Amino acid sequence: MRIYLLLIAFSFTASYLLTPIVRSVGHRFTNNQMLRDRDQHQVPIVKFGGVAIIAAFAMGLWLASNFHFFRGVFSGYVPQGLSYALIVILILGLADDMFDLRWWIKLLGQIFVGFIMATHGVLIQSLPVGSWHINAQWLQIVLTVFLIVLTMNAINFSDGLDGLAAGLAAIGAATFFIYSYVLATHVSADDYANVGALLCALLLGACLGFLPHNFNPANIFMGESGVLAIGLILSVSAIAVTGDVRGLEAQRFRNIPAYMPVVLPMVIVFLPVLDLVLSVLRRLANKRSPFSPDSKHIHHRMLAQGHSVRRAVILLYIWAAVIAVSVVAIAFIPVALVVPVALVLFLAAAIGTWWPLVLRRINALLKRLRKA
Repeated sequence: MRIYLLLIAFSFTASYLLTPIVRSVGHRFTNNQMLRDRDQHQVPIVKFGGVAIIAAFAMGLWLASNFHFFRGVFSGYVPQGLSYALIVILILGLADDMFDLRWWIKLLGQIFVGFIMATHGVLIQSLPVGSWHINAQWLQIVLTVFLIVLTMNAINFSDGLDGLAAGLAAIGAATFFIYSYVLATHVSADDYANVGALLCALLLGACLGFLPHNFNPANIFMGESGVLAIGLILSVSAIAVTGDVRGLEAQRFRNIPAYMPVVLPMVIVFLPVLDLVLSVLRRLANKRSPFSPDSKHIHHRMLAQGHSVRRAVILLYIWAAVIAVSVVAIAFIPVALVVPVALVLFLAAAIGTWWPLVLRRINALLKRLRKA
């Protein structure tokens, strides 16, 4: 655990120190930037924070490669493929933030990123549901690319308020890191270096280091490069654990469900994916492109209810943490103990979320009663 904590601290420090440098350079490209109707800020803000996140993550990956502990991780092609994919994301993201690329160009770039990972050993080869094994290589590649593109777009759709995407990513990375680490220690007590745990540890540190600069009022945004990188790293981590044959067998120790590697990645990005699905359905119903932007995301609706930006972001943090922690807890703690606590936490989060709306209804009712 100490080596992972060292890497988290390293990527945190690198991200925290690099972000102001990126912001200073980025100001040269932001002064003439036009505000959009859905933007929540009043002045142009640098959108290149993803550069700092990617750089901090890459520096942490390089540091990890020098530790003998991770020799098994770096003996494969995953780190190399991830490096290539992050370079493509960096170019694609910066180009979009500066020139506002068409949606189909961004989609083709995302598919290319997914294909890079699929050709470097990141493949969905089996799912721990019964004995379902995917033998056709073309289907493995299609499913892998689909999951990577889906996760990147889900994180992208959640990037609408100061600190929201970075905080949700940190919560997801922390949750998946804990699960991957515990799983790896049960697979092998001697060599428990794990691709998923390593990637999530570095992502956790990079997002936490960026968050002080990005939390409301933000002085920098992560931009397209940041959200795509986060989505890529989370999806690769999930696939690495889900497709690990040894990991699938190790799932069946004690009370850890065999389906956890499938459920947990979806839980981590539950709110972003829910927002993505609702947005696509809403836009198709209005006969618009599913990639066209609007201001009707979950976080926008919370602002309309009367929440401040900070309160809306914190409430979404709470929802993400409650959902993710509850599911992980079921893997290690008896369900009879987890469910009551989870229900109380869900109820508290629901009250906090809808309280402004309830209060408004109560005030309206009282006014009608006074008039009567």
